[in-house]
Amino acid sequence: MTLPIQLISTDFDGTLFAEFANPPVPEVLQSLIGHLQSKGAKWVINTGRDMNSLMETLGRAHLKIKPDYVVVVEREIHQRIGEEGHFKFVSVEPWNERCTTDQNALFEQVRQDLPRLVAWVNEKFRATVYEDPWSPFCLIAENNGDADAIQAYLDDYCQSVPNLTLVRNDIYARFSHAAYNKGTALAEIGRLLGISAENTLAAGDHLNDLPMLQKQFAHALIAPANAIPEVKQQVKDHGGYLSQHTCGEGVARGLEYYMDQR
Repeated sequence: MTLPIQLISTDFDGTLFAEFANPPVPEVLQSLIGHLQSKGAKWVINTGRDMNSLMETLGRAHLKIKPDYVVVVEREIHQRIGEEGHFKFVSVEPWNERCTTDQNALFEQVRQDLPRLVAWVNEKFRATVYEDPWSPFCLIAENNGDADAIQAYLDDYCQSVPNLTLVRNDIYARFSHAAYNKGTALAEIGRLLGISAENTLAAGDHLNDLPMLQKQFAHALIAPANAIPEVKQQVKDHGGYLSQHTCGEGVARGLEYYMDQR
C-alpha cells in the first residue's frame, strides 16, 4: 500500500458524531473516509461506548460507510467481517481475552477498597456510582467541577495500586487497567495490519482520547474546535492539526490537511 494515511482512528461522540447535527456525521467526512477505504486504508471507531450503544447509534446515523474495526469501552477490539448488506463484528483475540484477564485480576485487588471510595464520593457529592460489566467502579458526576474534584481524589488512590487508572470523559469516569486504552488498542490494530504510527491518523476531543493522541501511536493528529483545552494542547505539542471547525467538520478539515501535506 502506498497511501500516506493507511489507518484512521476517530473517537465517536464529539469527534465523528454530533447528536443534533443533520447529518450527525458530515457527508464530506464520510466521503473522505470512504475514498481512503476504497484505496485500502482501514478505519477504526475508537470509543468509550459499549458495542450495543455504538451499534444502535450508528444505525440511527445511517452512515454510507462502515468501520473496519471498532474499539469499544476504550479497550476491546472488534473487526468487521462481511460487507454492508450483511456483516458482523468479531472479537480480536488474544487481545480481548488478555485484556479481560488482566482487568479482572486488577479489579480483585481494589474490591476491598471500593466501599470506602464509594462512601467518600457519596458523602461529598451528588453523584451516581455503580458497577457494570467493564469496571467495578463507574461514576457519573453532577457537573464537571465535581468530576474534577473526584478525579483528583481517585487519581491519588490509583497511585497506590500498580496499573490502576481512572478513565474519564466529561462527567463520566471508571477504573481501568492502564495497559489497555485507546492508544494501546490502536497500536495493536496497527501491529495486526502491519501499519506503523507514521501512517496512522488519530482524532479526538476529550480526556479519554489523550492516550491515542500521541506520536508513538499516530503521527497525524487532529483536534476539532470543540475539543477540551487539554486535548488541544497535547495535539499542538505533538505538531498536530487544530481545526477551526467542530466535530466531524473539524476532522474532515484535518484529514484534508494531512492528505494535502503528504
